[in-house]
Amino acid sequence: MKYITEHIQSVALELFGVEQDISLTRPDVQFGDFSTNVAMQLAKPLGKSPRDIASELVSKLQESGLYEEVTVAGPGFINLRVLASHIASDLESNWSESYGQNTDGAGKTVVVEYPSPNMAKPYSVGHLRPGNQGWAVKNLMEATGWNVMTDDHLGDYGAPFGVWVTGFLKFSSEEALMRDGVYELGRVYIETKKALSEEKERGETELADHVQQWLIKLESGDEEAKAYSERFNTISLEHIHKVMKRLKISTEYELGEAFFAPKGKDAVQKLLETGVATQNEDGSIIVPLDDMGFDVPLLVQKSNGAALYATTDLATILYREENWHPDRVIYCVGSEQQFYFTQLFAMAKKLGITTDLYHLWFGFIDQLNEDGTREKMSSRKGVVLMEELLDQAEAKAREVVGERDISADDISKIALGAVKFSDFAADRRTNILFDWDSIFALTGFSGPYIQYAAVRVNKILSDNPEAASGSPDYDYEAEKAILLKIGEYPDVIRLSTRDLEPHKIATYLYELARDLNRYYETTRVSDAEPREKAARLAVLSKVSFVFTHGLGILGIEVPSRM
Repeated sequence: MKYITEHIQSVALELFGVEQDISLTRPDVQFGDFSTNVAMQLAKPLGKSPRDIASELVSKLQESGLYEEVTVAGPGFINLRVLASHIASDLESNWSESYGQNTDGAGKTVVVEYPSPNMAKPYSVGHLRPGNQGWAVKNLMEATGWNVMTDDHLGDYGAPFGVWVTGFLKFSSEEALMRDGVYELGRVYIETKKALSEEKERGETELADHVQQWLIKLESGDEEAKAYSERFNTISLEHIHKVMKRLKISTEYELGEAFFAPKGKDAVQKLLETGVATQNEDGSIIVPLDDMGFDVPLLVQKSNGAALYATTDLATILYREENWHPDRVIYCVGSEQQFYFTQLFAMAKKLGITTDLYHLWFGFIDQLNEDGTREKMSSRKGVVLMEELLDQAEAKAREVVGERDISADDISKIALGAVKFSDFAADRRTNILFDWDSIFALTGFSGPYIQYAAVRVNKILSDNPEAASGSPDYDYEAEKAILLKIGEYPDVIRLSTRDLEPHKIATYLYELARDLNRYYETTRVSDAEPREKAARLAVLSKVSFVFTHGLGILGIEVPSRM
């Protein structure tokens, strides 16, 4: 597209003496390979009709020998069919091991925050999306030249700790904790939360008071509280690392809420001193945001002095500003936190923070009920623990491949690919439906479908190890749709990064796999004559590269066999 754009620009300059930015679109295939409205853009400065300008451009463009056909459509659109051999030649001249990548973000730093699980509970399906989306965005930013820093903002402080200790002492035992580890902590957390809810309904506060007492003990440095915190956090963190390893995601930093709580309280006091924050009669501290368009102030410290999310998030913003100097910070957190983040970012702006703070939000994971209705995935309706879901996914992958001799490593790649790809099936802002049959389908919009296409092309390349090379004598007409699709990849990367929408990569890869399957229906490769075979293998090697690179951005690996 860049080559065609530059050619049209040079022709416009030659004919009209005007330098004009050119935009190309991909029309329906019946109209051509590319379309441009450059004639309509030039009409006003030249004082001529768009169609007359288009006709002059078409006549000149046809002389170049680059096009099969150049036509005028409508009021002045120009449709172009490019010779496949020129597309192949242009692609070859621009090809490198960094194909698709760019340097748009060079010299800039971005912090991507994910998956940020609550350490009080086992790693759940609720953190599948922040992990997947965060990892993909991190990869996109790296592919476009950004200096990327990643931070797992652990939920390791505050109310969960008080609930843990209170529940452990009332509902658990050393034996149970030794036997079940994080899953016992999760059970204790859920049971204690239920007991707290029931207590509140009765108008009592005994358990709630214990929770607050343990929080205050921890904040004051009580040795027993610190011992419980360190022990429980160690158990939970080991589990989180284990699950993240299975998900093939990681972060550079793990600066959780406990790290920032003391800093947050200091920051809140400074806000009070400078008049940015005010203290209510009950002792709680707020930051009024009416001057930023919010009627509701942001609560930054409880009346009993305990820290809140806003307390630690304030400290986090200030710490990153002082130590990391980011140009952008991306928070990968679900849609239910949208209002909170708009308040948080408003407070940051009020403090003079100019860093671009962005809430990368996404919808829920739904599942089908027996009556066919959709509902948010919950523990009442099936698997919510991530380890159990991954175990089930591997069992399903084994079922899909049947009796074929597939390694355990490849089974894991297929299972994880299916689960992860389902996250990118649509715009991240929509809820996604987790359905075992559809995410493992080999004939539709699924991870295994694309992985199989990649495995198949890799098999052809490995079965034909002879040199693959382009040929000036080959017309590439059979490969034209694939060449055009490969040519789109750099723009797909750029747009996906600009909009922070990894699902565009998934859609692109599906379309590439579909075009490739259509190609196999009409074109032979392995038993083609040598000149054609070499040229076709060269095209397929580029397809293989794009599959591997594109799936890699989504955190999905290509199996060796399927």
